[in-house]
Amino acid sequence: MILSDFDLWAYIKGGRLIIEPFDESIVRENGVDLRIGRMVARMKKTDKPLDTRNTEKIEEFYTIEEGEDFIIWPHEHVLLHTLEYIKLPVDLMGFVNLRSSYARVGLTIPPTIIDANFEGELTIELVGGDFPVKLYRGDRFLHVVFAKLSSAVEKPYQGRYQGQRGVRLPSFK
Repeated sequence: MILSDFDLWAYIKGGRLIIEPFDESIVRENGVDLRIGRMVARMKKTDKPLDTRNTEKIEEFYTIEEGEDFIIWPHEHVLLHTLEYIKLPVDLMGFVNLRSSYARVGLTIPPTIIDANFEGELTIELVGGDFPVKLYRGDRFLHVVFAKLSSAVEKPYQGRYQGQRGVRLPSFK
């Protein structure tokens, strides 16, 4: 069951879905909009292969920047994070989508879900389109549609990205 704004307000006001910092304007008809955080990790172009079984030096493949705005260059792959720290209960998951205005200028994100019991700022891969696009910290760029699970999960998310803040680089362990 997809949650409506009525259901979302019940989860938020009841403290079952936590979003911090919270602003009432992010609750939409059938989901929640999340805003751009302060960091971007740009993937470096290199011929050196990334070994997914040995990522001790994964920082060598990224340039991390902080700021109030970022230009996403044509066909560039970056990692952004959300301003909001969210915490889901064990009976709720989320489908993450790029807001349509950003998609209409050629930006894309891969299919992304938020597991039941996840908490943290989301790290999202964003891919540039055919021309540069300037993004600003605090702008709503993602739309999350929440679905109530048929029952609470038996094995709640406790993965490597639990509690993350800022851009979190990939981990394959």
